[in-house]
Order: sequence, then C-alpha cells, then structure tokens
Amino acid sequence: MQVESPTVRCVGSAGACAVDKLQKIESFCNEFVGFTRITMEDGSTGWGQVSTYHADITCQVMHRQVAPWMLGQDLSDLDDVLDRVTEREHKFPGSYLRRAMSGVDTAVWDMRGKRAGVSVCELLGGTPGPLRVYASSMKRDITPEQEAQRIVKLRERYGFDAFKFRVGAECGRDVDEWPGRTEAIIPAIRQAVGDDMALLVDANSGFSPARAIDVGRRLEDHGICHFEEPTPYWEHAQTRAVTEALNLDVTGGEQDCDLTLWSYLTGTGVMNIAQPDVLYMGGICRTLQVARMAQAADMPVTPHCANLSLVTLFTAHLLKALPNAGKYLEFSIEGEDYYPWQQNLYMHDPYVIEDGMLMVSEAPGWGVEINPDWLASSTYQCSDANDQ
Repeated sequence: MQVESPTVRCVGSAGACAVDKLQKIESFCNEFVGFTRITMEDGSTGWGQVSTYHADITCQVMHRQVAPWMLGQDLSDLDDVLDRVTEREHKFPGSYLRRAMSGVDTAVWDMRGKRAGVSVCELLGGTPGPLRVYASSMKRDITPEQEAQRIVKLRERYGFDAFKFRVGAECGRDVDEWPGRTEAIIPAIRQAVGDDMALLVDANSGFSPARAIDVGRRLEDHGICHFEEPTPYWEHAQTRAVTEALNLDVTGGEQDCDLTLWSYLTGTGVMNIAQPDVLYMGGICRTLQVARMAQAADMPVTPHCANLSLVTLFTAHLLKALPNAGKYLEFSIEGEDYYPWQQNLYMHDPYVIEDGMLMVSEAPGWGVEINPDWLASSTYQCSDANDQ
C-alpha cells in the first residue's frame, strides 16, 4: 500500500526544497469531544480529533506529552515522529498517550489533503464514493422486541442491510443484562429481519470461554456472522479458544493500542477479523500499520467507530483505501438520548445514509467543517513552537 506524503514542497526559481515544520497545536474540547487544529510554518492548517470520552484529560496529555516532541519538527515522515513521541514518553505506554497522538495525526492528514487538493481517502490510495455501513446498536437496556422493531424501522428509512446488536453484559462475567435476554434477542432479531440481513453481535467482554462458545453456537444456528469481544479482551488465550471452537467470525481489538501486541494478535490467530479504533490506536499512521499486519495474515479489518464524532469519518476514508477492508463501516444508530454530546458538531452533517451507504466525499482533507458555535463554547488551549 502506497501512502503519499505531500508535506515536502519545492519552491523558488532555483528549485530549492522547503520542508514545513509543525508550528502550532490547538485544542477545543469539552468532557466528551476534543477537536484539534494544527498550523504549519507556512500557515497551512488541518483539523483532527483526539479520542472521545474524557477528551478534556486527553487534550491535557496532548499539550503536555505530545506537543513538546512534535512542535518544530518536520512531519514529512509522520510515522517516525510519532514513534519518537512514544520513545520520549516510554514511561507512559498506555491508552491516553495514543488517544492524544491521534489529535495531531488526524489533523496532519487533513492538512495534507487540503494542500494536495484531494481527500484523505485519495491520499491513502483509495477512491471516494459510497461505502456500505452496518447499523450499530449501543443499547442493552432494551427488550428484544423493542430492538427488533427499531431495526425494522431504520431499515425501511435508510436501507440498512447489516445490523449489530448487543448480547451479554459489558464485562459481565457471564451475568446477562437481565436473565434470558441473550437467548431471547438472538432469534427475535433474526425473525424480525428475515434471512437477507447480515447480523452481527457484540458481547463487550461479557462471557467466559464456555459460555461464549455456547452463545456462539446459538449465533451460528441463526446465521449470525460476527461475534465481537466474546470474552475479556485482555485474555487472548480465551478469545483464541472461542475462535477455534466456532465457524463464524470472532472479532476484536478495539481496545488494543500497542503495535507489538497487534503483531501477536494478527500473527497467531487470536481472532478472525481485526477491529482497531483509529483514535484509540494513535491515528491513521498507526492504524495503517495494524492493517498491514492483518493483511499479511489474510485478515480483514473492520475498525471500531462507535459514535458520530469524527472517528467514523476518519474510518470511512481509511476503509475506502484498504486492500483488506472488511465488508462494512460501523455506524452508530444512537441519537441524542444516548449521545447528547454528539449534537451540533458540524456545519453540515457528514453522515447521510442512503440505501445503506455513506458517501465518502472527494472534498479536500476530511471534507468537514466544525460548527463555530460549538468551538466558541469549548475549552481552548494552544501549544506553539515559539513558546517551547
């Protein structure tokens, strides 16, 4: 996979080559969402985002532990600069650092696209256009009958032909959301939607291996194709045991942000489908590394992107470019009752679904404009190379 890097530009009559450096990193955040903006030496800008949830903390990490190692640096080899951040902050190998790095990485890709006059999808070697999505339910406090009715209505309105629902309880230790819910919802959804809809389930680390295998066989009996995080995600031997026992695809990896661990996960058959989250991973560059590992193992990539912040847009551009992209993009069906914080983020909604498809725009960069009113209400912070 070739990834073009348009950050090196030749200028002047003598053809001297000028390399722009990162001048400024700004953040605009509340507790849930943190948008970022970078400015290069020549004034070029790009918008990105740190990961959602406790985004205010993540922005602090970005300014304190990421910005010092990136400001003033030549970003033409962004992978190398990000590696240097992890080396400089080697005492902090966990999730917050990666979530913070994402804010700069994704803004750099937007800047590159705007400079080149093309979408990020095209920078990555892909082609803009329609992308199949699966409707992703986040709810467990919903009866099987209510969930079935909901997806039937959404299919009629938006044309979804794939749907994911929840079984078990999150990190549930084999205790269901309420007794019998898992056994009831599996046949209820299949009966409601018929045989033509692809069905996926997410257990969110809810089961022991024995219970997961039992549930998995029920899923197979009802033609369900995707079993996500069946066992505690950090217990890789448990996940592998489920993978080896079942015929449907066992999937996972959304929480994992360490590249060495990803080499193990993709190289040893722990799961059938890799699900890195672009913003948990540290951005597009590091997610591309995971995708290449998965490709070497003949493993599809169906990333996790469970809300309608920019993470779903980032993932859509990526999927349109990956040679081993999975069948569809995750698309949350939850509105303001579940995610009140994802309202009024954009000037124009980038998430219009028609016939079960999301259109990946050919507009430069990410092709989205953040709502100025939202920005004005956020907490602002700036790190500038001149102040280092």
